[in-house]
Amino acid sequence: MRKLLQHTLPALALAAALVPAGAHAEDFPAKNKTITIVVPYAAGGPTDRVARDLAEALRKPLGDVSVVVDNTAGAGSTIGTARVARATPDGYTLLLNHISMATMPSMYRKLPFSVPNDFEFLGMVNDVPMTLIGRPTLPPNNYKELSAWIAQNKGNITLGHAGLGSASHLCGLLYQSTIKVEMTPVPYKGTAPAMTDLIGGQIDLLCDQTTNTTGQIEAKKVKAYAVTTLKRLQTPALKDLPTLDESGLKNFQVTIWHGLYAPKGTPAGVQKKLNDALKQALKDPEFVKKQEGLGAVIVTDGRVDPAGHKKFVLAEIDKWGAIIKAAGSYAD
Repeated sequence: MRKLLQHTLPALALAAALVPAGAHAEDFPAKNKTITIVVPYAAGGPTDRVARDLAEALRKPLGDVSVVVDNTAGAGSTIGTARVARATPDGYTLLLNHISMATMPSMYRKLPFSVPNDFEFLGMVNDVPMTLIGRPTLPPNNYKELSAWIAQNKGNITLGHAGLGSASHLCGLLYQSTIKVEMTPVPYKGTAPAMTDLIGGQIDLLCDQTTNTTGQIEAKKVKAYAVTTLKRLQTPALKDLPTLDESGLKNFQVTIWHGLYAPKGTPAGVQKKLNDALKQALKDPEFVKKQEGLGAVIVTDGRVDPAGHKKFVLAEIDKWGAIIKAAGSYAD
């Protein structure tokens, strides 16, 4: 019997190791386990808001399991993103990140992970337009006046952003390169302190996501000048804002998209369950209402599928790589 066990136990262990990971996908998600969505930014910011709304919308299609958000901020989202890249690929640790997935490969010349190779792309969530806003005491009252004011104050304009590689940083880079005017960058550790200083008049301009600016615009705490989409937005608080395209910056367009990711090697069956749940969540009336209220547009095209999501991100890596290289704006 001892000899039989000596031969049988290793064989059983080997057989267990050879069982495809996807063979257990039917058990996912387990009722007693929590799915964690890692947000690589501070709590209270625009991406955090999207993640918390999405976590609630995902809960029901995933069988009422607990879905929580964990903020792991720092280093332009690389810390939280690296955490997910190293996580066990079982579907219980996910990443929600924005356009940073396309800019990190150029912004950081050394990364502890590869965006194309170390993640499973689960699908896109939304597109978030940007708004160009100013301190409440800024003299211009519309974009035409702002354009003239910028021309008259070259060298004395401060442009805030939420840190290297942030959405506001990227929008600011593209805006400056388009109008060919350099402004003094003022980096902050997150969107909230940048907005606080803009409202307080410590900086002149900020280009940030509608998820973070709509409320401030509606409350008239800041001056709003334009949106970064090719068409005007329908959100009540933003519908009267012109686009930068119609204001003379032809084809100027920046949207901050959000996507959901899992560690590389997550079983195909688990990926499918997560993608199916995501598609249901994106149709959840409450989630749609919350996103529309913030000016975000739910993704309904092919980017909601994993293949379309990855194809889009790879194209964005190429696009932003050229802009970042031209600006020479590196984070390391």
